[in-house]
Order: sequence, then C-alpha cells, then structure tokens
Amino acid sequence: MMKIKKYAAIDIGSNAMRLLISNVIEEENKPTQFNKSHLIRVPIRLGQDAFTVGEISEENATRMVKAMKAFKLLMDVYKVEKYAACATSAMREAYNGNELVKEIASKTGVKIDIIEGKTEAAIIANSDLESFIKKDGHYLYVDVGGGSTEFTVFSNGKQIVSKSFKNGTVRLLNNMVTQSVWEEIEKWIKIHTQDLDDLEIIGSGGNINKIFKMSGKVNSKPLTQSYLNQRFKYLNSLSYEERIATLGLNTDRADVIIPAIKIYVNAMKWSNAKYIYVPKIGLSDGIVKAMYYKNTKINVNKIL
Repeated sequence: MMKIKKYAAIDIGSNAMRLLISNVIEEENKPTQFNKSHLIRVPIRLGQDAFTVGEISEENATRMVKAMKAFKLLMDVYKVEKYAACATSAMREAYNGNELVKEIASKTGVKIDIIEGKTEAAIIANSDLESFIKKDGHYLYVDVGGGSTEFTVFSNGKQIVSKSFKNGTVRLLNNMVTQSVWEEIEKWIKIHTQDLDDLEIIGSGGNINKIFKMSGKVNSKPLTQSYLNQRFKYLNSLSYEERIATLGLNTDRADVIIPAIKIYVNAMKWSNAKYIYVPKIGLSDGIVKAMYYKNTKINVNKIL
C-alpha cells in the first residue's frame, strides 16, 4: 500500500527565499521516494542589506513578511503536514535577524531557525548526495550561496570533512571577500584533496543549475573545467542588460552568476578536478530529508 505525505522546506538565503513542497512516497518493501512537487522562488536579496549595512532594511523586512504569508497560504492549500524554515548567512549576520524572526512568527505563524554554516553544510550534504556518490570515488561537494560557500569532501562513500566559508556571490558583488579568504579556501581544498586521485566535483546552487541548463547536457553528464572557463568569459563579455535580454536570465541571477562560476572554477583548479556534476539538490531537499528521518546525526533537532 502506498502512502503519500506532503512536506515543505523554506530556505531563506542571501540572494532569494524558496519554498519547496515535496511528496514523500512510502511503499512497503521499497525505499522512500522524495519527489519535488512545487518550488517557489522569491528574489529578496537579504545579503545586500546584511553584508553591507549589517541589518535587514524595513522594505525587505516587509517583503519577507509578505512572502512568508504567501508561503504559509500555499502550504495550507497544498495540505502540507510538516515543514521547517531555515535562514542562512544573511540572517545570521544581520543584527536585527532574531528580531525579524520573532516578527515573522507573530504575523504569519511561521517559525524560522537561523542555522550555522556547519549545520547548513551538514543538511545539504545529507540531501540526495548518496545516489551520486560511488563507493570507490572521491568527491568535493561545493554549494555556492549568496553569503557563504559550503565545501564537503567524500571519499570511498564516506563524508570526510566539511567547512563553510564566508565567500558567496552577493559578498563578491560587493567586493567584501578579501584575498586572504580565497587563500584560506585554496589551502583547505588542497590539504583535504591532495591525496585523492581522480577527484570529481559535485556542484549545487541556483547558479550552477542555470549554467548546466544552458549547456543542454543530460542530467547524468558532467561539465568540464574548460567549459566553465568559456562560460565565464562569455558571460563576462556581456553587459548585465544583455545577460537578461539575450540569455533570458532573471534580474537577480544575471549579476551573481559570474562570481558563482569563479568559485566553482577555483574549486576545480585547486582540487585538480576535471569534471563537475550538477544534480538538482540543495538546502531545501536536505531539510525535507532531515525532517523525515529525524536525522539527529547532523544536529538539526531544533528544526524538526
């Protein structure tokens, strides 16, 4: 007998907010399936406030409340039985972040948890990665966000080490990432990947998903470092307006896509990876799985 449950995850990032509604399908003697039902993305660039001024502006706070009201209504309409909402680096760093969480809870009934970078990396790494990781392979998982990038090394089917760095697309756009941060990332990647032969990268995040879609490749095929370099040069040669008009990029994607590629290209270079695989996974997927499995290993009890 088949049972279908509806779970939802809200990801409040530095570049956008997302609501993922997922069908959790249970069948006897079969592994549980997690099928994306709907994904709604609202481009509220909280990182622009948090990283430059240190607080979420009144205008964006109002937009957040409206978005949360909409998300709550959609969850009601879709009969979602369980949800969790997680906020990442922008809300972590805004001094009015906690105040805003209380305001949203009182006005919308949605409880938000502001999570640490380490927890974020753990939730993402425990999403659907298992199905992409071969037992005898070596991988560097790279998730690029607006405020931070999470790196996780997998070897022979096991997670070895994970770290979050304050280097993201919105920070880069605002020239807020120093050379020393880049050097720290380079050193960390080289130390943890130098003994891993034929290492491959797994990339996640809205920007690499967009690049992959533009490549026209089928899902199981990887992109090469040279392809990413070519894309970087091509996109850089276009103006912001041309990226929107010619390539059909969203207004909040057309600028951040370039610094995002820079992070992935450097990760490939420093780890000597020739290929990058792009499965469609991220924080939202990880939250749904963590709720379902009540995954105490990754310290997300408080969001369950």
